[in-house]
Amino acid sequence: MRRTKFIALMYLECLFLLWFGGFVIFQQYIRKRPIDNTTKTDAIVVLTGGKNRIVEAVKLYNNGLADMLFISGVEPHVSFKSLEVQNKVQIKRQRDHVFLGKEATNTIENAVEVGEIIRRNNLKSIRLVTSYYHMPRSLNELKALNPDVEVIEHPVYSKNVSKRWWKRPKSFYLIASEYHKFIYVYLKNFISGLI
Repeated sequence: MRRTKFIALMYLECLFLLWFGGFVIFQQYIRKRPIDNTTKTDAIVVLTGGKNRIVEAVKLYNNGLADMLFISGVEPHVSFKSLEVQNKVQIKRQRDHVFLGKEATNTIENAVEVGEIIRRNNLKSIRLVTSYYHMPRSLNELKALNPDVEVIEHPVYSKNVSKRWWKRPKSFYLIASEYHKFIYVYLKNFISGLI
């Protein structure tokens, strides 16, 4: 009986160390992503939900890094004008090349919505704008549905998420939650690829 408890305890400790090691690697990985601010793409795609995402995407569009801007996950009642007012931005280029996706309510639906835009417009490359901690999961979902499209990652950083996540419970919870979601998505898409 003691031997069984000892083995179970060792098993739990190994699982915890594996989880914690992966978490530390994930946290370091998401913070060290280089940002390419010069390469043009067919479209800029931004996923709503995090602070400064839309502001960054509009800035990139206004700077001419793509001829199309797609904002995925917009609330059904939101208009271009209210989006600009809410985010304190102004779309200075062609408004008829800016599209609001109002169907998606989560990351999986974002990937589906973006996939439809990619196919409808025959896009070969996109710049994906989302929060840095959300990027690995978003990229994985997007590439699973659209493996042939070239994606330039454009992570957005927020002062609200502390670099010292171990000292800030909200930051720790946010990154740990995203880590768990990423593991699930990665395994789901990996297994789907094998079938």
